[in-house]
Amino acid sequence: MGCFTFIKVMMILFNLAIFLSGGTLLGVGIWVTVDGQSFLDIFGALSSSILQVVNVSYFLIVIGAILLVIGFLGCYGAQKESKCLLMMFFAVVLIIFIAEVAAAVVALVYTGLAGTLLTALVTPLLKEKYGVDNSFTHIWNVTMTEVHCCGLNNYTDFNDSVWYKEHRTYPDPCCNNTQPCTYTAAAESKVTVWMYQQLFSSGRAWFVGCLGMGQRPPMQLQPQLGTWWSHGP
Repeated sequence: MGCFTFIKVMMILFNLAIFLSGGTLLGVGIWVTVDGQSFLDIFGALSSSILQVVNVSYFLIVIGAILLVIGFLGCYGAQKESKCLLMMFFAVVLIIFIAEVAAAVVALVYTGLAGTLLTALVTPLLKEKYGVDNSFTHIWNVTMTEVHCCGLNNYTDFNDSVWYKEHRTYPDPCCNNTQPCTYTAAAESKVTVWMYQQLFSSGRAWFVGCLGMGQRPPMQLQPQLGTWWSHGP
């Protein structure tokens, strides 16, 4: 086997793997979007991390579609030795690389602005929906417990909220799940790390989906996500 043949075979196999991975992600994304509850019923018991898949269903669809295109161009282009397809393949890869670099630069430059926007979007939702919408409340309880935070900023996000007005306490995760979570206990608790900082410092990429709750709660820990996304706070 010559060097060129070896490279061709590896190119085909590599892009075939990308194509199959993209198809899998696309299929899972569509499944979760259409019927997320059945996905949770089947896989939810395996690991708590599985629950995070439902937070980014539309993201999975987009990524899966992109991988399908890349895999097809690379695999078929290498098989047919088509310069046109291979040029398209490398062009798409180059565009994605440039987009990633640009996104990283923007994230570094506008981190403060993004935090301000998230606070403006998410905090009103917490005050309005936490303790009222069971799905929204459950999602946030799981998120705050996993990320070890309280709200988006700290316990003050729940001041004047429906939950606080009804119970006169803060959510249990704000006090390390001790009860009752009073104002004094919440203020003395060390659960005050800003969730947005946790996102970047811990590398929890899955939490991007949770932050989408600025417009809606994450998709399909319950099936109502589409409605929340459409109507927002």
